[in-house]
Amino acid sequence: MQIREPNFFIKTIKFLWFMIAWLMVFINAFVLLFIPKGKLSVKYMQFFMRQFNFMTGVKYKVKGKLSTKRPLLCVCNHISVFELATMPVAFGGSFFGKKEIGEWPLVGWIAKKFGVVFIDRRPSHAIEALNQIKNELDSVDYPMFIFPEGTSTNGAYVKQFKSSMFDIVEKTGITVQPIVIHYRLKDGTKISDIDLANHFAYFSNAKMDCGPHCKVERSAFMQVFHIMCLGGFLVEIEVLPVPDLRGMDRKQMAEHLHEIISKEYMKNK
Repeated sequence: MQIREPNFFIKTIKFLWFMIAWLMVFINAFVLLFIPKGKLSVKYMQFFMRQFNFMTGVKYKVKGKLSTKRPLLCVCNHISVFELATMPVAFGGSFFGKKEIGEWPLVGWIAKKFGVVFIDRRPSHAIEALNQIKNELDSVDYPMFIFPEGTSTNGAYVKQFKSSMFDIVEKTGITVQPIVIHYRLKDGTKISDIDLANHFAYFSNAKMDCGPHCKVERSAFMQVFHIMCLGGFLVEIEVLPVPDLRGMDRKQMAEHLHEIISKEYMKNK
């Protein structure tokens, strides 16, 4: 099924809706001024993201259950910005993210209030990053999500995982649970690789190892607007069993978790 671009009239209506969505962002940002950073502000993220999903037309469906063990680090493949909108609504919790996003105006501040921990992934800051992850996992009773591909992708495959992200697992033995993300049309129909690349995924062509490139590389904001114009889609979230990682070093963990997630992703893509 080929995705059709919306016409000018639809885009105009959706642009007005997009402006209303941005007004909601500013209203929520104002509310956050009065909510202390912590468990309450992370809980508020669920409320905020429910609004965001409603405005964009994005729905989600969950298969499987999260482990009740804490601390819990959830490892997910990453296709677009909409994992950030659906995971907190489905499970609560927050994220580890790239330092660059934390520097975005307004968005970075809101994300920090929502409990997102921004990590400097440069090798020279590896020890500092690991300490951040450890301290955060030790201090919260909700799951934390991480995308070890290090970037979002075109959805045609799952990039190799960066092993540095599993150093803390090797040293502490915390529970890790893999999660697989698939994008579908709202009726559950599978989306072709070409349509994923051109419409639903958010990525840089230069960072892709295989699969189709997108015709237009949009900013994160324009990607949200584009999804609104299309009427949204369905995010399928499959929670896999907790694997036994005992005795593995960080590289073996990265390879093993990548194999688990990639195999399940490709099987059902």
